[in-house]
Amino acid sequence: MGFVSIVHGAVRRGLFLLAMGWWFAAALPAQAESIQAIRPTQDFATYERAKKLEAELRCLVCQGQSIAESDSGFSDDIRFEINRMIADGSSDAQIKTFLVERYGDFILFRPPLRAYTVLLWVGPGVLAVVALGALYLVIRRRRGAEAAGSAVSDEQRRRAEAMLSGSDQV
Repeated sequence: MGFVSIVHGAVRRGLFLLAMGWWFAAALPAQAESIQAIRPTQDFATYERAKKLEAELRCLVCQGQSIAESDSGFSDDIRFEINRMIADGSSDAQIKTFLVERYGDFILFRPPLRAYTVLLWVGPGVLAVVALGALYLVIRRRRGAEAAGSAVSDEQRRRAEAMLSGSDQV
């Protein structure tokens, strides 16, 4: 192994480390912004209040997760907004009202009962009743068809008994 190959390997490692350093340096501001958006508030009661609000709000990006569970940029923005509004002295109701006005009722995990959300609240129950009714009708029709199809005349019964007994009088 010559001097040139040793120098070549050192240069390659140096370039790799330099590239990794640039990559980490570029990623730090994004991480700092994310950490700043979710930083805990000053006291524990306020922190718990913010966490409770975050658990009641839906991430519009993830849709199946709450703001507290989500790692999306949208959730970071909402967490930051919640912390800012709490620091400004807004009540929980005011924070929810602001977010509903901005994003609609879908941001709430429990949307209020309104004329246009009645289907969300009543729909699953109505659908279950309709499905059970359809199941009842199907089972009733099948039982009726089986009972009607099993009626055997006296002549058919006599012929079947003759076949089973093995006599030749069919």
